[in-house]
Amino acid sequence: MKNWPLLLETTQLAEMLYDPKLLILDTSSAANYAKHHIPGAVHIAPSELQSGIKPAVGKLPSIEALNSLFAKVGLTPDTHVIAYDDEGGGWAGRLIWTLDVIGHRNYSYLNGGLHAWLDEGHPSEKVANHPAPTKQDISIDSLVIAEIEDFISMLDNSQLAIWDARSAEEYRGEKVLAQRGGHIPGAINLDWLELIDRNNHMRLKDLSSLQAKLNELGITADKMIITHCQTHHRSGLSYLLMKILGYPHIKGYHGSWGEWGNSDTNPVEIGDHPQSSAQKP
Repeated sequence: MKNWPLLLETTQLAEMLYDPKLLILDTSSAANYAKHHIPGAVHIAPSELQSGIKPAVGKLPSIEALNSLFAKVGLTPDTHVIAYDDEGGGWAGRLIWTLDVIGHRNYSYLNGGLHAWLDEGHPSEKVANHPAPTKQDISIDSLVIAEIEDFISMLDNSQLAIWDARSAEEYRGEKVLAQRGGHIPGAINLDWLELIDRNNHMRLKDLSSLQAKLNELGITADKMIITHCQTHHRSGLSYLLMKILGYPHIKGYHGSWGEWGNSDTNPVEIGDHPQSSAQKP
């Protein structure tokens, strides 16, 4: 089978579009999938990648739900998944994190997703694809999952970095989408939108420039990195970027701010700097 790169360009996919080992998974909106999608692509609604249970709606679905989802799309152990979306990589990254969670490591991200594919003149179709279901017996790999109890006692550990991929307004506590606003103490803010090049069909920005930015912020590959947003959707892209950059120790905090910010007991910081305006319960 072809050795597919993790970061896949549209021209590479176009050359091998009908490879029988490929499973192209579209995590765009239902409307966009119905209007136009890559030939052969199977739709996964973004909501199927999250539990939807308040307050932490972004948590991982149950094993039963995951078994049902990946059976429906026809995943097999030797399938190579191509993940894409219509927004620059958030939902595709969430899908790739989910594949890591279930132990499926054969995947690529289509750089720029639907925007790049259509803008560059590649073929599309409207008919929905429904592959033959496959049998699933999923087990969870907890190594890529961050839970509060795993890291709340490590917030002062210099070998841990928390990447908050929300907007600066959410991070500072000015825009509040939970019971409490602010950020996890010591977390580093880099908005996921800063990773996307809107002048290049929603592809990732230059990887060397992104790596330099992460190094400058202290989000370095020698640390354990936990990334989150409000629901671990936007941080799907930060997780994916670190995979592409070869970071060896990364986790997605699927509870994200929906869980942390709706607790009365978790410590919260307000403002731009970790040293400022700490609010302890």
